[in-house]
Amino acid sequence: MNPPPIPPIRGVVETILYTDDLGRATDFYREVLGLVPMKTDGDRFQAFDTGAGRVLLIFKRGGTLVPQPVPTGGMIPPHDGHGPLHIAFAIDKPDYEAWCARLRSRQIEIESETHWERGGRSVYFRDPDRHLVELVTPGIWPNY
Repeated sequence: MNPPPIPPIRGVVETILYTDDLGRATDFYREVLGLVPMKTDGDRFQAFDTGAGRVLLIFKRGGTLVPQPVPTGGMIPPHDGHGPLHIAFAIDKPDYEAWCARLRSRQIEIESETHWERGGRSVYFRDPDRHLVELVTPGIWPNY
């Protein structure tokens, strides 16, 4: 018997990073990258709009170790993370140099700049929790 067909995946909706200092992380993503805060509970998480119907969630490390009831039904199972993680944000090619200049003006060390074989470019730097943040133009993957 053949297995049923696999329904399509439409994209990644949420990406989560964990922090020891939610206020500091919130300030970084709001002030340095200009992300728009959407929702917070004040001490456990902050949600940001990252465009295209996508969300960056910053959770206080250790703040999601017990199931969280959802008022409208169901619950969010426990999760957490440790160590430096990686996230990449899409930027337009014409904005690449402006982003590099913005990072330098904020005294944020650029760890690497990469030119990809498909024509894309990436700039890498760290957030206050040492997560590796990448700003990337189209031309790094066959689908981006």
